Amino acid sequence: MKPDFEKMELIPAIVQDFYTKEVLMLAYVNEESYEYMLENKETCFYSRSRKELWHKGETSGHYQKIKSISLDCDKDTLLIQVEQIGAACHTGSYSCFFNEVQTSEEEYNNLIIEEVYKMIKDRKENPREGSYTNYLLEKGVDKICKKIGEEASETIIAAKNTDKEELIGEISDLAYHVLVLMLDKNITVEDIKMKLSERHKIEGNKKKENKKGEY
Repeated sequence: MKPDFEKMELIPAIVQDFYTKEVLMLAYVNEESYEYMLENKETCFYSRSRKELWHKGETSGHYQKIKSISLDCDKDTLLIQVEQIGAACHTGSYSCFFNEVQTSEEEYNNLIIEEVYKMIKDRKENPREGSYTNYLLEKGVDKICKKIGEEASETIIAAKNTDKEELIGEISDLAYHVLVLMLDKNITVEDIKMKLSERHKIEGNKKKENKKGEY
C-alpha cells in the first residue's frame, strides 16, 4: 500500500512525535522521497521552494527517525510518527506549530505545565526585580533542592490530613519547584514526557509485560 502519486505528485505529510503525540510539522512528499523513507527509516521530503529532495536533519543534525507511516482513507495524506532528534522547526522550536491563534480554557489547562515552564525560562532570560523565580535561580541548585525537600515534606503532611484543597496546593508548589530545577539543569518538559512515554508504551491494544525500566 502506498500513496496515490498518480492523483497527486506531492502528498502532504503530517509529522507527529511518536512518544508525546505532538504535531511537529507539515511537509510534502513525492514518490522518490517516499521510497527513500521506506529504505532509510528517516524522514525525507520534497522542498517546493528549492525544487529538490530534503533529507530532514541533513544540515541541522535534527533528524527524524521513523517509527510508523500511515495513509489516510483517500491515500493522499501521510501521517508519519517519528522519534524527533532536537528541534523540528528551523526557528529552534520543538514544533512548527507554536503561533497560538485560539485556545480553549480546557486546552490551556492541558498545557499549563508547559506554560509555567515557559514563564520560568522567561524569568531566567529576562530577570524581573522581586521575582521569586529569579531568586531561586540566582541562589542555585542547593537552594532549589532545599525548597523541593521542604515542599515534599509539606505534601506528605498534607496527605495525612483530610483537607483535599491543602494537598492540591502543596502538590502544585512541589511541581513548580521541580520545574525550576528542570530549567536550571536544562531539562525540558518534553524530556520528561518522552521518558514517561518510553516507560509506559502500549502497542495497539495489547498490554506488554513489564520489563526493567518500564512501569
